[in-house]
Formats: sequence, C-alpha cells, structure tokens
Amino acid sequence: MNPLLAEFLGTMLMILLGNGVVANVILNQTKGHGGGWIVITTGWALAVFIGVVIAGPSSGAHLNPAVSLALALAGKLSWAQFPLFVIAQLLGAMSGAFLVWVMYKDHLDDTADPGLIQACYCTAPAIRNTGRNLISEIIGTFVLLFTIFYIVDKGEFGADKTPIGMGSLGAVPVSLLVLAIGLSLGGTTGYAINPVRDFGPRLMHAILPVKGKGGNGWDYAWIPIIGPLAGAALAAGLFLCMKAGAI
Repeated sequence: MNPLLAEFLGTMLMILLGNGVVANVILNQTKGHGGGWIVITTGWALAVFIGVVIAGPSSGAHLNPAVSLALALAGKLSWAQFPLFVIAQLLGAMSGAFLVWVMYKDHLDDTADPGLIQACYCTAPAIRNTGRNLISEIIGTFVLLFTIFYIVDKGEFGADKTPIGMGSLGAVPVSLLVLAIGLSLGGTTGYAINPVRDFGPRLMHAILPVKGKGGNGWDYAWIPIIGPLAGAALAAGLFLCMKAGAI
C-alpha cells in the first residue's frame, strides 16, 4: 500500500473507533451509555491497535504528526515527506470524524448538551488552566514518544530498513502504552497527544450540520497542537542525547 494511503486509512479508522467509543459512552440512548472512563480509554487503545495493524506494514503507522516530527528530528523521516504524512493524517482524521457523525447521528440529535456533542469530536480540559493544560499535553506526548523510541530502538533504529514508527513495534505494545497514558494522565485534558486527532475532528464539528452543537473551542485548539509537537521534540532530543552518550 502507498505509505500516504496507509496513513490516511490508519488514521481514519483510529478516529472512527476512538471518537466512536466516546460517542457510545456519552451520547443519549446508546447501548454503551454511561460506560465511563475505563471504557473510553480501552476503546481508544484498541482504536490505536487497529490503526497500527492497517498502516504499519506500509508506512510505519505514525498516525500522528508528533510521531512523524520525532522521527524527522531523529533523521528517520525526510523533511520532504513530513508535510505529506501530516496532510494524509489530517484528512484521515477528518474522514473518521465524518463517519462518527454518520454512525451516531440519531444519538447526536437526541443529546441536548453541546459540551457532550463536542466531546465526540475533540478534546477540552477538565479544568481550564492554559499553562497546566499545555504541560499536560507535553508530558503525555513525551511519555508516548520517549517510550516508542525505546521500543523501536534496534541498533540504528531498525536495521531491517522497514519504515520506522509505530508499525515497527507491533500493535499490542503501542496499544498498552496509549492505554497507560489514558488511564494515568488523561484526566486533565483528555490526552489528545496527537494534533490531527484533535484538529481534524474539531474542523468537522465546525463544518458538519450537527444538531444542537455549540462553539468549536478554537481558543483552546492550539494546545493539543503545540503541546504534542513540543512533547515529541523533547522526547526525540533527550533520547538522541542519551543514545549519543551526551547524558
């Protein structure tokens, strides 16, 4: 499969299933209504599992501009490819969010709370505090990328010459990593830890004719973009320094 198509499809399915579990838990009259945080974090971990399975063999299953940035900083993804990967991921995230709307439209229509409707698309902080919300996203993404670097490290980051990224891990370790982050660190901001996971569905929330929706939270939207990118850069920098023996 073409790597960009793999990134598109993997991200689309990840968002469909990830935002789908949120919709199933919080929207009115669903079979999973009231399932709680454990169901949401488990569903998201399994959504990542599916995305990695689909995209891994062809692209390395980045599914996340923060992953692509970290690998570009490590010299394992060309900077010319970086924007193409991000565009494919963004379009995949938007498509996945569209499918969530198609799947849950009746339940979205039956839910009066605009905050719950928005939560089926994008993240929002439990307590609004710009500095700490940003730090939460930086820390969560740092844990994600720093751990990924250690799992994929095989000599020179993969002597088998296959694409370097989530796909080279095997899907199960990545899923467990995302589950751990969600359970332990996700309670503050909803652990976007992925710019397109938040921005693509937020765009679709703004575009789609969702009944009863409120604002799109654009004043907050930069945090789940800048935070994950900063966390990824810190993780890549620290790992490379340790690899080189500078620390």
